[in-house]
Amino acid sequence: MPSIAYPVRIPAVIHGPDPGRPFRVLAAVFRRLARPVQPVLRMAGLGFRLRPFLAGVLSTLAIVYLAGLNFEGPSISNLAYRKNEESLPLIQSKDGRVNVSSPLIFIGGIPRSGTTLMRAMLDAHDEVRCGEETRVIPRILGLRSAWIKSEKEWKRLQEAGVNDEVINSAISSFIIQVIAGHGQPARRYCNKDPFTLKSTEYLSQIFPNSRYILMIRDGRATVHSIISRKVTITGFDLTNYRQCLERWNAGISVMYEQCQNVGPQKCLMVWYEQLVLHPEAEMKKILKFLDLPWDDRVLHHEMLVGKKIALSKTERSTDQIVKPVNIDALTKWVGAIPDDVVADMAAIAPMLSVLGYDPLANPPNYGQPDDIVIKKTNDVRQNGQEWYQKAVAVVNDPDRVDKPHNYRRDVENALRGEPKIKVPRAQRMVDND
Repeated sequence: MPSIAYPVRIPAVIHGPDPGRPFRVLAAVFRRLARPVQPVLRMAGLGFRLRPFLAGVLSTLAIVYLAGLNFEGPSISNLAYRKNEESLPLIQSKDGRVNVSSPLIFIGGIPRSGTTLMRAMLDAHDEVRCGEETRVIPRILGLRSAWIKSEKEWKRLQEAGVNDEVINSAISSFIIQVIAGHGQPARRYCNKDPFTLKSTEYLSQIFPNSRYILMIRDGRATVHSIISRKVTITGFDLTNYRQCLERWNAGISVMYEQCQNVGPQKCLMVWYEQLVLHPEAEMKKILKFLDLPWDDRVLHHEMLVGKKIALSKTERSTDQIVKPVNIDALTKWVGAIPDDVVADMAAIAPMLSVLGYDPLANPPNYGQPDDIVIKKTNDVRQNGQEWYQKAVAVVNDPDRVDKPHNYRRDVENALRGEPKIKVPRAQRMVDND
């Protein structure tokens, strides 16, 4: 009697939005394998005793087989899972471009510290995509932080089986999907959400190959920018310079400590003033830290705004990064801070000294700008109306865009000994060039 072949086709990858599909496939495989031996089992009277055993063996083999495959689950439809070298589940984006082992780039710092400029300059690089602030990534990180700080809430989560592994998996999945999904594909992905770097240590645990850039700026300039541009930040009283400087001090202290704790191989501190004054030298250092080749376009991000560099109409820095790198924002704070706050500056914001700023200098001498910065600054000043129109075109509230200012008149007054504010040496150099 000729033998009858029953072909069995086991799919290479079982995935899809239907959670029951793998088990239905498994059942079909079992039925096909059992069909040829069923008559023999019946004749021997062993069918009903061996079938459960055979089913168990086949099920175990199939589960072991499926464990090595990518599986796209129903609750997180954009994730694929497989086993990596350490036998841990690899979480990756739907297109497979981003996973927990990817060398992600995180940019952070206190808002108004140059984080947007930093991301725009990196966005100009051919291999990098940062994009706009997501706003949700620091919130999910803050949620986890709140859970841990609450002993009662954390115990409830543990009792419910929502342990560290579950939470870490969920948060890393969430972050990966947001970073990968909110912009165009790229060789290297980065995220710019200022307060994300309050969780640098935690992020370095769930993304072991990631890199972090902490933007540091003179706290007096940062706070003046927050207040003058009405940037609402939880915990900051925009009517009180003293309170805002205290909040700045507390926030940058946490980020500074976390950056130090993960080490210089993972976290690079970038001083905003030095990035503005010496963009080429600073960007070469930054790209080397990120293992990226040099790309001259990072020095001319303004040429790619609205093209490769996407902007958000609602971000407070959008109207400024349409302009080239210039020194106009370095010392706007001088003369704006109340005298009593200036007198107590060293006590109010001790992190100024830690970060290398002189709390008694008004204004400090940040250094002399490179020739390219002098040229770009003069362009911004001489063509103020043109840059103003470009800025107005990319925001949803034109009233918040700074109108062109007659800088030369201010400098001429200063040189005659009649300054409304003190003009730093670097600015005088630009205007007298």
